[in-house]
Amino acid sequence: MSEEFTTYGTDEERNQFIVHYEDIPQEELAPGAWSHLVAGEKAVVSFLTIPAGTYFPLHQHAAEQIMIVLEGFIDQIIDGKLYRVNKGDVIVMPGNIPHGGYVRDQDCKIIDIFAPAREDLVARAATARAKMNS
Repeated sequence: MSEEFTTYGTDEERNQFIVHYEDIPQEELAPGAWSHLVAGEKAVVSFLTIPAGTYFPLHQHAAEQIMIVLEGFIDQIIDGKLYRVNKGDVIVMPGNIPHGGYVRDQDCKIIDIFAPAREDLVARAATARAKMNS
């Protein structure tokens, strides 16, 4: 690095850019599936913890979805076909494709990224952030 930065931003300045996702209150996205939602102007990130036995009904949305499986596995339905998605796998689903999933016999942790930002999740992220700041 050719430039040296010696001044740290203040806590107030830091809070404009940085949040610890686990500090954000969780929102229930499907029965039993809880997420810490973080929204920017152009994307939403969902940090999901999904217990065994959870089902996500078939749905679709305009946003592209990138899913990263961190722990466990999910049987993902994409456009009428079933796929086993394991720890370390990444799914890239285009917008408006029907999809859903089953978390069967073990819990699963996932990061979902939606772009452009899904307005329904932006609103829920704002609600959770407001709870955190109150």
